[in-house]
Amino acid sequence: MDLTDIPDDAYDGEESPPNLDGLESPQTLLKGGSIRERLLDVVVGLRTPTKVSTIAEHADCDTETARDYLNWFDEMGMVHRHNGRPVRYDRNDAYFQWRRIDRIREEYSETEIVDALGDALEQIEDYRAQFDATHPDEVSLVDATQKQDLSTEAAWEALSEWETLEQRAALLDEARRNNPVVGSKPGPVDA
Repeated sequence: MDLTDIPDDAYDGEESPPNLDGLESPQTLLKGGSIRERLLDVVVGLRTPTKVSTIAEHADCDTETARDYLNWFDEMGMVHRHNGRPVRYDRNDAYFQWRRIDRIREEYSETEIVDALGDALEQIEDYRAQFDATHPDEVSLVDATQKQDLSTEAAWEALSEWETLEQRAALLDEARRNNPVVGSKPGPVDA
């Protein structure tokens, strides 16, 4: 029996199986919000250059509206425009990285940023010592499960957390090093 099969005796005869046709489809639930918000959601998910018509279809809007917004997103630096026939767009990771760093600067003081960076670096050092490597990409999941006597899931979670800490440390370090947010009070930072 397949794990997804419903056993014959699952229903006692008095109850009927649930009517799944009465539920809203995931596509319907995800199509709420303004066109700009829907297009932004699609843009954030773009990993490869994608045609305007495909983006419009995913955002549930017409192609010309999508083209107008994508041109605006391009002017803002949120997307890369790939000229040709057809024109394609993909997400500008550098823009979103900048936004994350800017948000860190807006929400946290320099001291809080340095403290969080210190905590992340301490945890990274613990993982480096645990796995005897400088980066999680250098660690084989198979070797980690055998050498560390961890389950595959526990090793994967540890390596994933390590990778997340590496990314967090890079963001915090960038937030610490770059120019302060407009309106914030600059001051010395000892790291």
